[in-house]
Amino acid sequence: MIENFINSVRNIFAVPDLRRRVFFTLAMLAVYRLGSHVRTPGIDPDALAALWNTGDLQRSLAGVMDLFSGGNFKVVSIFALGITPYITASIILQLMTVVSPKLKALQEEGELGRRKINQYTRYLTVVLCTVQSFGIAYWLQNQQTATGSLVRSPGIPFMAMTMLTLATGTTFIMWLGEQITERGVGNGISLIIFAGIVLRLPSATQIIYEKLTSGGTGTALGVIALLIAMTFVMAGVVFVERGFRKVPINHARRMVGRQSIPQQQTHMPLKVNMGGVIPVIFASSILAFPQTILGFIGTDPTQTTGWRAWLARVAVEMGGQGHPLHYLIYATAIIFFTFFYVSIIFNTDEVANNLRKNGAFIPGIRPGKRTSDHLNEILTRLTTVGAIYLALVALLPQFLLQGFQFQYLPLIGQSIDSVLRSNPLTSWLTTGIGVNFYFGGTSLLIVIGVAMDTMNQIESQLIMRHYDGFLGARGRRLRGRRNY
Repeated sequence: MIENFINSVRNIFAVPDLRRRVFFTLAMLAVYRLGSHVRTPGIDPDALAALWNTGDLQRSLAGVMDLFSGGNFKVVSIFALGITPYITASIILQLMTVVSPKLKALQEEGELGRRKINQYTRYLTVVLCTVQSFGIAYWLQNQQTATGSLVRSPGIPFMAMTMLTLATGTTFIMWLGEQITERGVGNGISLIIFAGIVLRLPSATQIIYEKLTSGGTGTALGVIALLIAMTFVMAGVVFVERGFRKVPINHARRMVGRQSIPQQQTHMPLKVNMGGVIPVIFASSILAFPQTILGFIGTDPTQTTGWRAWLARVAVEMGGQGHPLHYLIYATAIIFFTFFYVSIIFNTDEVANNLRKNGAFIPGIRPGKRTSDHLNEILTRLTTVGAIYLALVALLPQFLLQGFQFQYLPLIGQSIDSVLRSNPLTSWLTTGIGVNFYFGGTSLLIVIGVAMDTMNQIESQLIMRHYDGFLGARGRRLRGRRNY
């Protein structure tokens, strides 16, 4: 297995076209990381670091934005918005195709319609960049920390400069992603997000090692449990992401000109996780809203009554990782958005009609309404498994890092919490292992999903040129062009 992988890496650089694509992709990613070190002018870096050290921003929408920007939002670089506006615009237009007949017609026109929708996506991205950059600029100039004001010279000039800088940075990232998709390897937008997440791993690994060597017995066991869970979770994610249900499809005998084409048998692959990472992103954003609103309006910690105090309690329960209500709402939101998003992107009635128009049918199922009901039944079962899988992947890392606050459970919560806290071997179950290691479900799904898609594309290029892929060909190497 390792030998096949090493040989496949060598074959990548043996194909001139594939080699150029790989180097072009690496060069574009290097440009992206270089721009991440250019900060937006007018912001005090020390005050900004003090603001993030409070920990409140990690539980708000700022934490979600920082994830997709690859850490750029935390330092407010020129790429602080990241590629989030482009992703949001793509999702909006994808959902609009369901309610807009004009967009639906464009989607069905093929390549020309796809280019038109991509053009609309770019325009909408610029609009979203303008709106989001205005909100960020307004939020930045109203922040006060222990070290002083976050913005040195607040006012209209600062807001105009910040809006122009952030909008231009996101537009440039969008262009980089499109260039990687067209002239490089893999999906450019996904690779940009992938690079931002992976670059955090070395520092996070060092933190885990220091915690393992300097902590007590309970902490060491917690870190070991985290590493074991990481291994099993990653293996499970790879297993589920590659899983799909084959729905058999038969094509009836038909005449093409004077030639009779016999009946053909194919299959329709339905993935277990058709929603991808989108439901987890939606759920994370919903849970972060109360904390985000508090960041804008502020709250008095001495106030115990009123709507602000109520909002503060909601923010603690919804955004406070480790709270039982947080786990319940997070899992429910993931399951709901999984079913909602899958129902949008896969219309069983439309698929059944297309099968009937093309003379195809599912064996034993009548075309039309019966086929739609059959596909809907299969999709419901698959989506149920996929939704539970996404909820487990998102919640398990939070449980290992933040623990579970058993004291908030009714009736027996206090007794369970006292027993677990009194034992050094189980105390980490209530408080987590205390390691600032970003091992969230969202980042995990993105990293593994993008890595698998990129490897599949490279493997397809190798096999097309008569080279072995990463998995080889039944243990035997195919003869490449350099062996002729």
